[in-house]
Amino acid sequence: MLIRWGRLQPAIWAAVFLLATVTAADAEGGQARHTSEFTLLVQVALLIAIGRGLGELMQRIGQPSVIGELLAGLLLGPSLFGWVWPSAQAAIFPSSGEQKALIDGIAQFGILLLLLLTGMETDLKLVRRVGRAAMTISIAGIAVPFVCGFALGQALPQSLLPHPEARLIASLFLGTALSISSVKIVAVVVREMNFMRRNVGQIIVASAIIDDTIGWIIIAMIFSLASRGSLDLLSVAKALFGTLAFLAVSFTIGRRLVFRLIRWANDNLMSSAAVITVILLLMCAMAMITHLIGVHTVLGAFVAGVLVGESPILTRQIDERLRGLISSLFMPIFFGLAGLSADLTVLKDPSLLLLTAALVLIASIGKFGGAFVGGAFGGLTWKESYALASGMNARGSTEVIIATIGLSMGVLSQTMFSMIVTMAILTTMAMPPMLRGALARLPLGKDEKERLEREEYEQRGFVANLERLLLAVDESINAKFAAQLAGLLAGGRGLPITVLHVGTRASRQEKKRNKDESPETAVINAARASAEAEPDGGGDVDVLTRAPEKIAAEAIAEEARKGFDLLVVGMDKVIGRDGGFAKRIDDLTSGFEGPLAIAAAKGIHRKEPATNARKILVPVSGSNVSRRGADVAIALARLGTEPLQIVYVSTTRDKGARRTGASMSLAREEAILKDIAATAARYDVRVATTLRANAAPEVAILQEIAAADADLVIIGVDRIRGDSLNFGSVAAAVLDKSKASVLLVSDGEVRQKD
Repeated sequence: MLIRWGRLQPAIWAAVFLLATVTAADAEGGQARHTSEFTLLVQVALLIAIGRGLGELMQRIGQPSVIGELLAGLLLGPSLFGWVWPSAQAAIFPSSGEQKALIDGIAQFGILLLLLLTGMETDLKLVRRVGRAAMTISIAGIAVPFVCGFALGQALPQSLLPHPEARLIASLFLGTALSISSVKIVAVVVREMNFMRRNVGQIIVASAIIDDTIGWIIIAMIFSLASRGSLDLLSVAKALFGTLAFLAVSFTIGRRLVFRLIRWANDNLMSSAAVITVILLLMCAMAMITHLIGVHTVLGAFVAGVLVGESPILTRQIDERLRGLISSLFMPIFFGLAGLSADLTVLKDPSLLLLTAALVLIASIGKFGGAFVGGAFGGLTWKESYALASGMNARGSTEVIIATIGLSMGVLSQTMFSMIVTMAILTTMAMPPMLRGALARLPLGKDEKERLEREEYEQRGFVANLERLLLAVDESINAKFAAQLAGLLAGGRGLPITVLHVGTRASRQEKKRNKDESPETAVINAARASAEAEPDGGGDVDVLTRAPEKIAAEAIAEEARKGFDLLVVGMDKVIGRDGGFAKRIDDLTSGFEGPLAIAAAKGIHRKEPATNARKILVPVSGSNVSRRGADVAIALARLGTEPLQIVYVSTTRDKGARRTGASMSLAREEAILKDIAATAARYDVRVATTLRANAAPEVAILQEIAAADADLVIIGVDRIRGDSLNFGSVAAAVLDKSKASVLLVSDGEVRQKD
């Protein structure tokens, strides 16, 4: 397939250039026969086709795709196409007039979308985790190249400055351009090397994030300064105060507002693109706000992206669709136009070529040296500092965006713009092989290895992948117990919870309820307690209450379409007359196809439902569903002081079918217990293991509940296909006879009864 594609490439490129030639000929001969819309479509088609094609080629040789998109612009611009056939190039890509304004408008909107995407990729938790080292590195990595760039700006000949009288602004702009790194390029290479979770990988990405953030703030301030034309301290102070106020409001009130708007769009609007629409409107609104306070719109778009990326209900599908739109349409257009604006033919002048080489050298040495020194002061080893400095030296997309802004502001001349784009391409192409080589030589420490193993387990685990919980309750004691468990699961990561009061009288009961005794209060209190056990705990759980005047099944089905990872059920009556689940639980779970957790309060939890379980017991058998139960048990046991009780139970009732030979027959069981105990140890959870392999599962579980004096048993169960909710005979027996509280956890799959 690759060979065939390689054979087709010349034909495809020939067709693309033929289209350009025909269009150019038509433009020369027919003058105004075709509309500007047609030319716009030709421009977009060429930029996308060649940009994405060269981007694919760059990725195949280990380079970022943005390099290919920039090269596409250079090929279509005065550097090649305009040099070979100036009239045709000018006809397709006119340098002035209404036609240029059309494609420029798309590119300017593309800048905002690229900053939105950059913000969405900004992981503030990662920055907080390694913030001290990353901040030291970032400050040093910005200060040194900034000084170098500022000094270069002061030494530039006047012929390279569009406004020699505004040299100060140009110098500030050049210093910022040389000091910033491209977090997108850095993150792509670090992720490709599987170093995103390594200590040095996190520090590299966090430092690039801080670089980007500081850089955009500085650019916004320089824009404010440039728009006034002089150094007015009062105007600069107003812009600075406005920027700080904007950031403060954005990361406090704005964070909550953005989350609520995204949640409202997801929950109330029927269109599949509703959330994307809201995100784009938020970006526009925040960009306009920054424009009104006198700074550049890019800061508003970037902050909007950060807030959107932190929204806990931003589904992977929505994220991928938005990224796909930006990557496939706006990135090749914007970076292609940036390449079009650069004229590398000016470098045939030896003096300009020498100055460009000096620019690349100053930028590289300044950034590399500053980051290296910052890494040394931040406590990194020499090898780690070298890897860090290699990664931070890539300018990539960020540099091009800054240069484009400088060109549009009149701070940079066309020649200076071409030199900066050349520097961005060269430093970006040099970074991946340097960083790959540096990272490949870094050893893995013991503590780092343990952390990586835990995070690898979390990626496969159940609790770590929860993003949104639905809690269905009535006004019973059991409802408060279920709310307590849901809050404990959500609090560690700040997951949003929707509390659904079900039943025809739910609305009236919800209004009469004492606030201090409500399930919502139990959720919030439990979430705060859970957050204390987590280094990066969320704690501040967003709780939304709904009390629809509908029957339970309809209410659950309506909520289910909004996207939930787990339905936790807390109803007064759990067991029905026939020994199965009560009809009310059976009805409401029929409308939910995802994972379920059915809570039944017993013992101490009947008197004090909001009390944390003192001793938790979890039966395991080696099956996937039993591991799911163990995952939940480990998450809840982190808050207790007693060891987690893990008991192995047999999945067969036929003792005669078991293998003979005690030591051989117990090898598998002991291995399973050891594996789960090792998982618990990664979270600093102490365990006590028991083997009850020669008894019926329900008998073994009940015996161990009594022996361990457990007050909560958590069982991973299969949901068995049938007309009613059924988790099998073992779950039914334990639910009926256990004196300890029970939590049954099933996945979303429905299985046939064995």
